[in-house]
Amino acid sequence: MTAVLVVDDDTQLLRALRIHLAARGYEVHTAVTGKAAVRAAEEHEIDVVVLDLGLPDLDGTEVITALRAFTTVPIIVLSARADSGDKVRALDRGADDYVIKPFGVDELMARLRAAVRRAATTPENGAIDAGELSIDLAAKIVRRSGDEVHLTPTEWSLLDLLVRNRGRLVGRKQLLREIWGPVERKETSYLRVYMAQLRRKLERDPAHPEHLITEAGMGYRFRA
Repeated sequence: MTAVLVVDDDTQLLRALRIHLAARGYEVHTAVTGKAAVRAAEEHEIDVVVLDLGLPDLDGTEVITALRAFTTVPIIVLSARADSGDKVRALDRGADDYVIKPFGVDELMARLRAAVRRAATTPENGAIDAGELSIDLAAKIVRRSGDEVHLTPTEWSLLDLLVRNRGRLVGRKQLLREIWGPVERKETSYLRVYMAQLRRKLERDPAHPEHLITEAGMGYRFRA
């Protein structure tokens, strides 16, 4: 069952969306403030977030930034702000789609289904080519300029997670949680060490990486 987190301080709209989503088989979580939304996303396995920008405690763009620190799930903004600047800011912060209020329920549901499908998509045959790199996720094989590169299990887990989310920021908290578990979440030095090792093995110039990109203060992304 797909889990949806709906964040809006309009309780009537929140109730209506809960009814529509539940009727279509979704597991629904709700929050009326930005801080409550971040807590809910940390405490539950959420597959997609529907987020209003006009919240009483935080601006929605701040919530997007907070969520992107530990999750890459799709975020669909649902807002009365129709200005192009608001759209650009939300998308630049990490939102995946932007729906303007008032909206049609059928359109929102279609956008939600599309976002979930995109998030579930993995590279065809589990393999991608990125310049001189060839990465086969299914076979757990990576080649550089045709030569197979040996990776440790931890290095592979890190690369696998980044490649499956290629082009998107993966937050440090998410990487630590999924690779080392919740006990080691604060050990950010682990990430720096293993990322440096990966770059030495995979990048043409580890000091100026083309694929394993650091987003300062936030996390990492794989750029094909």
